[in-house]
Amino acid sequence: MNDYSNSMPQGAHRLELIGREHLTVSGVEDVERFDETGIVMSTAAGTLVVTGENLHIGKLSLDGGELHVDGRIDAVSYEDGGEERGGFFRRLFG
Repeated sequence: MNDYSNSMPQGAHRLELIGREHLTVSGVEDVERFDETGIVMSTAAGTLVVTGENLHIGKLSLDGGELHVDGRIDAVSYEDGGEERGGFFRRLFG
């Protein structure tokens, strides 16, 4: 059995989604933006965008690189590239 709880190498990245209400993300380097409908964060694997409703950051530890999100999660996606990123973020956050 694998024990991922405390043995992740530096730069590792992991997502754990329980139902559609609880998301744990490891390997978080920075939270760029957040509100009740979206969270944008930099991770060891790239920019991660979480969208939904009534989203709340329950726990954030940048030292440990872990983020807990509660709320109704509709989508989790990674963004690539520079030009597309600006357009997407403008549409997402106005």
